[in-house]
This record gives sequence, C-alpha cells and structure tokens, in this order.
Amino acid sequence: MSLIDPLAQVHSGAVIGKDVRVDAYAIIEDGVNIGDETHVRSHAVVARGTTIGKKCKIYSGAIIGTEPQDLKFANEETFVTIGDETTIREYATVNRATTQSYYTKIGNNCLIMAYVHVAHDCHIGNNVIIANSVNMAGHVTIEDNVGIGGMTPIHQFVRIGAYSFIGGGLRVPKDVPPFILAMGEPLKFGGLNLVGLRRKGFTREQLSDLKKAYKMLYRENLTVEEAIVKINNEFRNNDVINQLLNFLRGSERGVIRG
Repeated sequence: MSLIDPLAQVHSGAVIGKDVRVDAYAIIEDGVNIGDETHVRSHAVVARGTTIGKKCKIYSGAIIGTEPQDLKFANEETFVTIGDETTIREYATVNRATTQSYYTKIGNNCLIMAYVHVAHDCHIGNNVIIANSVNMAGHVTIEDNVGIGGMTPIHQFVRIGAYSFIGGGLRVPKDVPPFILAMGEPLKFGGLNLVGLRRKGFTREQLSDLKKAYKMLYRENLTVEEAIVKINNEFRNNDVINQLLNFLRGSERGVIRG
C-alpha cells in the first residue's frame, strides 16, 4: 500500500506503484510513472514525462523532468527515465531530452549527489557515482561503473568510458577512455583505475593487457589512429581490449591525452 501524504500534490494521471511513499509538499505531475517502493521526499518535483524505477530514493528539493535548457526546444514531448535502486540527492536537477534523442537516461543503482545537474539528452549507465555539484552539458554519455569527483564541469557531447574515475574539480573537455584515472589541468591520463578494476573482479591478465594497450596509446608518441592499429594487431579476440578499441574508434571529440 502506497503512503501519500495529504499535503503532497499527486496528479490523478500519475501512475504510482506499490508501497511508494510520497512526503508532504512533493509534486508529482501528470504522466509520471513511479515504480514500487520508491520514496519521494518533501519538496521534490517529478515533472511530466518522467519514469522512475523501483526502490529509488528522491531527496528533498530534487527536480526531475523539467524542460531542457536549450533555446531550440519547442515544447516537444520528450522524456526522462531513471532505473531501479537509484538515489537522487538534495537539489539535483535532471532535465528532459530534446528531440535529438527524446530521452535523458539514468541507469540502475546510481548515486547522484546533491546539486548535480544532468542536462538534456545525457545518458548515464548503471552503477555510476556522481559527486556533489557536478554539472554536465547536454548530450553527455557516461558508461557503467564510472565515478566522478565533485565540482566537475563536463562539456557537451563528451563520452566517459566504463570503469573510469575522474578527480574532483577538473574540467572534462574531451572523451575519457574506459578503465582509467583522469586527473590534472588540463585533464589527462593518470594510469589505470586499478583499485576500481580489482574491486570489480578484473584479472591480473586483463590488467596486464590494459597496461600494455595504454602504453601504446599514451607512451609511444603515436597518434590515436596509429595506436588503434598497433593495439588491434597486438591483441586478438580480447573482449576488454576490444571495448577500449571500440571507444577510441567512436570518439568524435577526441580523447584526453597523456
């Protein structure tokens, strides 16, 4: 049985799952879909076009699903989707998409800390931790198992690869490849994210292969295109290395350097 405070404003057109809790002064608009056992705290706003998964926690003052901050937006029907067991802390904002992708997405088991801004058309994977006051422009892609330190601005259309970690207070103007630490100003390669990778069960062989591949990319004075060829020739049928190569091949903004 859902527990909706009588002082909350829940539109009759919203779909509320089982055992959802909505605290006083929260606002849930028409067309919202909230999954089972999610808790929306006081003064949070969940705007139309938003779907929130099961067992999520939406903290006080968070605003989800409002219009994108894009001058080209003409009130088209666009959406926000948030996966299961994700937490959105105080005063974070998540904007609806534009018609470029129609969806702003946050995956499962993410932690979006206070004052984070997730802009239109951003796509965030699973198990991502974004610390306080990270601000991303539109069309940012963050893959699974990424960590981002606080006070970090992320340029539009940037891609951040899986299992990477970005230090706090650092501007992200280019793509960050998977599996690495990114640090410094300007942002650059700081080695493999060894602690994170070991915690996720990466083997010694996989870590050794990644070290060799990143040495080719960042330590041999090769262009990215030359490094892709050399890495591809060195490693065959290697899933982890193929993930790196696919990321490099798909980079449009260019990757951070060493």
